[in-house]
Amino acid sequence: MSRLRGAWRVVRRVWITLGLAATVVFAVWSLIAYRATDEARRALVSDASVAVTDTTGATRFTPAAGRARSDAGLLFVAGALVDPAAYAPLARAVAAAGHETWIVALPRRGAFGGAEDPALPARIAAIMRGPDGPRRWVVGGHSRGAVVAVQVAHTRPARLAGLVLIGSSHPRDVSLADLRVPVLKIVGTRDGLASPAEVRANAHLLPASTRWVWIDGGNHSQFGWYGFQPGDRRARVSAGVQRATMVRALLEALRAAG
Repeated sequence: MSRLRGAWRVVRRVWITLGLAATVVFAVWSLIAYRATDEARRALVSDASVAVTDTTGATRFTPAAGRARSDAGLLFVAGALVDPAAYAPLARAVAAAGHETWIVALPRRGAFGGAEDPALPARIAAIMRGPDGPRRWVVGGHSRGAVVAVQVAHTRPARLAGLVLIGSSHPRDVSLADLRVPVLKIVGTRDGLASPAEVRANAHLLPASTRWVWIDGGNHSQFGWYGFQPGDRRARVSAGVQRATMVRALLEALRAAG
């Protein structure tokens, strides 16, 4: 009996050690995977085309003084755990085309209920109601950020002019079938976190007029400028092609709104 107890203690220590090691490896991998690329970091620097300003929980990209500006802006919510800076190249491209753009970060990057933090809708409402901002807003997001965008659209804010959902199976818990603003849905056919099957299953919760952009071979991670996300599938299209397709579709949605 004593030998069995001793053997059990050894087995238990081994399992605990392996579990801790796996946790550390996963944590390190996640930190690397969700980190913004150098290209994304460079997009945070103001220049002659776009002025970049950091505020609490959000980053503003404004067309530089003297450049044409649209009446429609983009409010974009970052994905969970992803460094919000990973969407800076997208925001810069949209701002350079004349549309004020905000990247809104999830509190605590979405961890520990960050996406449900009451500070988040208050922050979004303050941006949309800002007196010096656009009169109309297209609200969008990637992954968990798209879920937040759905919630915003569900409340029908006065200045909402469009909805963009990227890499998300939502709406899932609410119906937006009667939403009266243009909706754009961008899907990667190899998305490992929002599979095409899941996306199609919830299509009835979107307006019949929704514009669908299917990126053949696109995955979840390449919608942002960061690493390969745990749980995703390998893409069969280059990151450059996938991102360029996304940006073009976003600009078309904004031109329609403005």
